Amino acid sequence: MYVPSEALVARALDGEVRAISRLLTRAESGVAEARPALDAMFRHAGRAHVVGITGVPGSGKSTLVAQLAAVVRRGGRTVAIVAIDPSSPFSGGAILGDRIRMGELGGDPGVYVRSMATRGALGGIARGTLEAVDVLDAAGFDVVMIETVGVGQDEVEIATAAHTTVVVSAPGLGDDIQAIKAGILEIADVHVVSKCDKPEANRTVADLKSMLALGLSLDAGTDPAWRPPVVPTSAYEGQGIDAVLAAIDAHRTALESSGEIARRRTRIAERRLLKAGEEILRDRFVRERSGHIQVLIDQMLCRTLSPHAAAVRLLNELSLGEEA
Repeated sequence: MYVPSEALVARALDGEVRAISRLLTRAESGVAEARPALDAMFRHAGRAHVVGITGVPGSGKSTLVAQLAAVVRRGGRTVAIVAIDPSSPFSGGAILGDRIRMGELGGDPGVYVRSMATRGALGGIARGTLEAVDVLDAAGFDVVMIETVGVGQDEVEIATAAHTTVVVSAPGLGDDIQAIKAGILEIADVHVVSKCDKPEANRTVADLKSMLALGLSLDAGTDPAWRPPVVPTSAYEGQGIDAVLAAIDAHRTALESSGEIARRRTRIAERRLLKAGEEILRDRFVRERSGHIQVLIDQMLCRTLSPHAAAVRLLNELSLGEEA
C-alpha cells in the first residue's frame, strides 16, 4: 500500500527502517510528491558527521567502508552508508548491490546501508545523494558515509558534499599515486593507503607523505591548521582501521575548534543550492521538449541559431534568464 511521503516523516524521525527506506527511494527517483517530506527532513538534519570515501576503482573503498562501519559500531555510535554504484544500462538501477559487498554488516540495527545508482550523474555521487544524507541524518545516525562510484577522473564533487573527505589509494594499480592521475590528491582530509601488506605499499605511503610535505595539497577549502595524515591499512591483516577512524574524529574536532566547520557547511549549502537550480532547469527543459525546445533544435540543425544563442532564447522564453 502506498503511503504518502509526508506521513513517513514522523516515522523516519523515530528511526523506523521501512519509512527511511521509502523516503530514500523517493529522494533517488525525484518524485514531486516527496518534496515537502524531504524538505521537512532537511529541517531536522545537521547533526551527523558526513564522511566522503573516494578513490579510483580497485583501491579498496568498499572494504574500508565496511570495516570502518564495524569500528564505529564498536565505539557505540550508529552509522549509515550511502554507496554510489554504476547504473545498469538496462534497468537504470545500481549494478553492485550493497547486500553483496557489505553483507557482514547485516542484522545490526545501528547500521543502515543503501546503494544508489548514478543514473548518468557525474562527479562520483548520484542525484538525490545529499537528500538521502538528510534523511539518514534526521533519522538519528551519528555518522553518514558516502562511498563514491569510483569513476576516477571526476570524483572531486565529494569534497563539496562531505565534512571530511577520505581518499583511498592502493599500491600496484599501474600508478605510484593514483590520486594524482584522478585529480583528487588535494581534496583529501585523510589519506588512506590500502593493501599495505603488499611490498610496494611502503613506497606509496612515502610518496604521499613527500608530496604533502612539499605543499601539493593546496585546496583552498583546507583548514591550514590541519595536515592530512597518511594512514596505511590492510584488510587482510586487519590493520589500520582504528587509526583511520581516529583521524576522521580528529579532523572533526579540528574543524569545530578552528571554526572551519562553518565554512564547510556554507560551501555544502552553496553547492546544493546550485545543483537544485540545475535540476529544476533540466526538468523544465525536458517538459518543454515538444514545445520551445523542438523549435530551437530545428533552427540549430539549419545552422541559423547557435547552441549558446538557443539556450539564451530558451531561458528567456521560460522567464528564467536575461538577455545576453
